[in-house]
Amino acid sequence: MSKAEKYEVPSGVLGLSGPIARPQPGTLPLRGDLAHIALAGTHLAAHYVIPEARKIAADGASMLLQPQDGAELVTALDSGSAIELLDVAGDWAWATIGPDGPSGYVKADSLSSVA
Repeated sequence: MSKAEKYEVPSGVLGLSGPIARPQPGTLPLRGDLAHIALAGTHLAAHYVIPEARKIAADGASMLLQPQDGAELVTALDSGSAIELLDVAGDWAWATIGPDGPSGYVKADSLSSVA
């Protein structure tokens, strides 16, 4: 996500017209409790979040399926890579490359602010 890119809350009534296939873990930024705001018209979640732009710090990072060391690798992220922060709990951050994914957990200390 570039600094200029902004996500907005959709206007009008949001609703789903029928069932959809649940995406595989590590793909779309969608959990049962939380989803990226760009998915508001297509996927159901309890809450939607407008992500915060971050970048990966100097040492790079591993994006994992679960917030624990040794979990399955989603992708490796190079230093300076753009990432969208969705949630932080303790030492872990749930993040995505963008609204189309991939998504997963990275160590919170591997993220830095976008200048």
